[in-house]
Amino acid sequence: MTHTPEKAAFSSADAASRPRRGVLAAAIGTAALAGLLFGFDTAVIAGVTGDLTTLFALTPETLGITVSAALWGTLVGALFAGKPGDAFGSRDSLRVLAILYFVAGLGCALAPGWTSFLVFRFICGLAIGGSSVLAPVYIAEIAPPRHRGFLVGLFQLMIVTGILVAYLSNATIAGLVSGDTAWRWKLGVTAAPALIFFILLFAIPNSPRWLLAKGRREEASMAMGRIGAPTAELDRIEAALERDPPGEKLSWRRHRRPMLLVILIAMFNQLAGINAVLYYLNDIFARAGSLSPDRQAVMIGIANLVFTLVGMALIDRLGRKTLLLAGAAGMTLCLAAAAGVLFGALGTGLMLPALIGFIAFFATSQGAVIWVYISEIFPTPVRARGSALGASTHWLMNALIAGIFPVLVAWSPGAPFVIFAAAMVVQFVVVAAVFPETKGVDLDEMDRQITAG
Repeated sequence: MTHTPEKAAFSSADAASRPRRGVLAAAIGTAALAGLLFGFDTAVIAGVTGDLTTLFALTPETLGITVSAALWGTLVGALFAGKPGDAFGSRDSLRVLAILYFVAGLGCALAPGWTSFLVFRFICGLAIGGSSVLAPVYIAEIAPPRHRGFLVGLFQLMIVTGILVAYLSNATIAGLVSGDTAWRWKLGVTAAPALIFFILLFAIPNSPRWLLAKGRREEASMAMGRIGAPTAELDRIEAALERDPPGEKLSWRRHRRPMLLVILIAMFNQLAGINAVLYYLNDIFARAGSLSPDRQAVMIGIANLVFTLVGMALIDRLGRKTLLLAGAAGMTLCLAAAAGVLFGALGTGLMLPALIGFIAFFATSQGAVIWVYISEIFPTPVRARGSALGASTHWLMNALIAGIFPVLVAWSPGAPFVIFAAAMVVQFVVVAAVFPETKGVDLDEMDRQITAG
C-alpha cells in the first residue's frame, strides 16, 4: 500500500499530538482528583461518629459540632481561595491544599483530644472548600470549549466517587482492624490519596490563560504546547485580556450579572435539599417506615453515581440551561411525592422511588452543572474570586439548611420537602427568565455572552 505525502503528514501530526493530548488528560485528571479528596474526606466521618461519641463522651449537641467542624471550614476555605488562586494560579494553590488534606488526615487520626480533633477537621474543611473553587477553575481554563462541560463535570463525578470510596474504606478497615484504633485508621487513610495528589500536581502545567494574565507569555506558549492547544490561541486570549485587564477587582458594578448568576445557582443547589437528604437519609427512611434504611441508602448512593454520569454525557449536548430546567421540573414532582409520604397521604412504598427519582434529576442537572457554570462565566482576571463567591454561597446555604432541617422535621416531617419543592418551582422560573446558555462558548467570549443574556 502506498502513502501520499498528505496522508503521511497527517499521520505524523496525529502521532505528535497524542502525547500532548495525554498531558491534557493527565492535567484534567489530576485536578479532578481534588474532587475525590473532597468526597472522601467529607463522607469518611460517617464511619467514626459512634467511636467519637464514646471516646470523647459527646452529647448530641457536641456530636453535631464535631461533624459540622469540617463544614464550616469549607465555607472559610471557599470564601478565601479566590484571591490566592488569581494571584498564584490554581495549580500552585492546589499544592497548598494537598498539604492541608495530608496534615488534616494524619492530624485527625492522631488527635489526642476533642479540641485538637476539631482543629484538624476544620483544616480538612479549608482544603475541601478551596478545592471546590480552584479545581473546577483550572479544568475550565484548559479544557476545549466543546468538551468543557463534560471535563469540568469530572470534578463532580470524583466527588460522588470519593463518597463511595469513603464508605467502602470504612467497611474494609472495620473488617480488618478491631478495637479502639479502627477509627484512627479510617481517618488516617485519607492522607494517602492527598500525598499522591500533591506529587501529581508537579507534573502538570500552569493554566496558559493565567500565565498570560500575569504577562508570562513565553511560559504560556510552552504550556499551550504541552496540552496540545494551538499557540495561535495566545493572540486571541491576549485580545480578550485587554478587555478585562489583569489586576481587575471583582466588583458589583462591573461583574453584576455573573455574580448574580453564581449566587442563584449555588443557592438553588442547596435549596433543592440535596445535602440535607444525604446527611439525614437513614432518618428519613425510618420516619417513612422503611424496614432497611441502610440498604436503601446504598441504592441512593448508586443512583447518585449513575445519574452523575448521565448528566456529564448530556451537559455538552443539551446545554446547562436545558438540564437545569428539566431537573427543576423533575425534582419538584419527586419532592412533592416524598412530602406526601411523610404527611401520610401516600403509601410508604413510594418513598424509595421518590428519593431515587429526586437524586436522578438532581445528579443529572444541578449536580452536573453547578461547578461547570460557576467556573466558566467570569473573565479570566477574576475567575477564581468569582468562583469563590459561588462556592462560598453554596457552603453557607449547606450549613444553614443542614442545621435547620432536623428542627423542621421535628415540627412536621413533610414540611422540609414542601419547602424544597416550592424552591424548585422558583428555580424553574428564574432559570428560564435570566440564565444564559453557555454550552460551547469560548471562555474568552463568555463575558459578551453573559452580557447579552
